[in-house]
Amino acid sequence: MRTNIIRIGNSQGIRIPKVLLEQSRVGTEVDVEVEDGMIVIRSASRPRDGWTEKFRLMAEQGDDKLVDEGVQTEWDKDEWEW
Repeated sequence: MRTNIIRIGNSQGIRIPKVLLEQSRVGTEVDVEVEDGMIVIRSASRPRDGWTEKFRLMAEQGDDKLVDEGVQTEWDKDEWEW
């Protein structure tokens, strides 16, 4: 599909037809980068994708314990209220 680059304020952009957005399943937030001289548009990555599964595996392996014991200060003993 061929399209034109258009002016959008001080920038430029393209209009992406709805059918292409539907076929690519790109959401409303995207990552844009240049790879090998091409502009690549991808659905925005979600930094915490897969964490639920990773936490489940950690718990199964017993690897979800604190690394060190908590250290209690005098302030913690005297001043802190739960």
